[in-house]
Amino acid sequence: MIPSQQNHVVTTIETMPPESITTTPTLVQRIRKVISRELVVTLALGQVLSLLVCGIGLTSKYLAEDYQANTAVFQSFLNYILLFLVYTTTLAVRQGEENLLAILKRRWWKYMILGLIDIEANYLVIKAYQYTTLTSVQLLDCFTIPVVLLLSWFFLLVRYKAVHFVGVGVCLLGIGCMVGADVLVGRQQGLGDNKLLGDLLVLGGATLYGISNVCEEFIVKNLSRVEFLGMMGLFGSFFSGIQLAIMEHKELLKVHWDWQIGLLYIGFSACMFGLYSFMPVVIKRTSAASVNLSLLTADLYSLFCGLFLFQYKFSGLYLLSFVILVLGLVLYTSSSTYVAQDPRVYKQFRNAGQPVTDTPTLGPLEPSVTYTSLRQDIEEEPHIRVA
Repeated sequence: MIPSQQNHVVTTIETMPPESITTTPTLVQRIRKVISRELVVTLALGQVLSLLVCGIGLTSKYLAEDYQANTAVFQSFLNYILLFLVYTTTLAVRQGEENLLAILKRRWWKYMILGLIDIEANYLVIKAYQYTTLTSVQLLDCFTIPVVLLLSWFFLLVRYKAVHFVGVGVCLLGIGCMVGADVLVGRQQGLGDNKLLGDLLVLGGATLYGISNVCEEFIVKNLSRVEFLGMMGLFGSFFSGIQLAIMEHKELLKVHWDWQIGLLYIGFSACMFGLYSFMPVVIKRTSAASVNLSLLTADLYSLFCGLFLFQYKFSGLYLLSFVILVLGLVLYTSSSTYVAQDPRVYKQFRNAGQPVTDTPTLGPLEPSVTYTSLRQDIEEEPHIRVA
């Protein structure tokens, strides 16, 4: 190389902008990329839901054990009434296509089925505590997670990465540690009257929960949160009222009403209403699968409260299980999911008699939505938006 060419090369390298020179990311940079502000906010939102579930469990325990108030349907009925008063009335005063009557005209039977599913999911799991052990309920209630993953894969076209399955496996390992700690400290709460029946009730309730959560994710990401909650309040209060009149009217007469029981019912209703109102917000930000993984820590919060309120025995495995659960949540939410393709194209693709074409729509599209478990990894992959 002649001297003039060497000088030209040196000058070119020296004048290159700093951002054009690639450097290997350090360990700190990699950690910051994974543990971002968005991830911390999402984990915090999930734990708020877990604390609300903890409040629901504690108030239910006080009502059932200290006051012999076995009123599972009545407690759900109070929540649906609150949803009706707040969200259904909001839909009723709206104008246009988001009005209550307009929504009922288009989708009344779908929300009726979804309301029945939600009611019976709550009833089956609460009823199972009368027949099986707490340990079995904790284990089998995790069946909601694979149900949500499968339904999201087939109906929402969500695709997962290997890190998501690893995160789910780590979370389930954390639940296994918690159950093992329950066995060691003798916190199994009896063997139950009919363990097989109780286990089947939990599996049935977990399956219905999975269906309800996936439907909720679809509605809040494609329609609106207020529409979902308003329809749940309408059909939930109607059908749970019928179930209450048939199954629990005698139990209500046995309750010895006083201000303490009243406060417990108010506390339960407030926690349940907060859970129903806040969960769609978190699901829209993340996904139904991520929310269900976050709710696994609710049992641990209930346990920590029970250490002071009910003199539960402590085991170091409880802290280990909490750490493992949080680690699994971090793994799952550290990478975003994606949608396989536009659902309209997917439906055309399944019809072998028609070619796949990108036909224009005649009317306005519904709000666009990107299915993601946490954050937008623009550097890694483009998000596919679904109209």
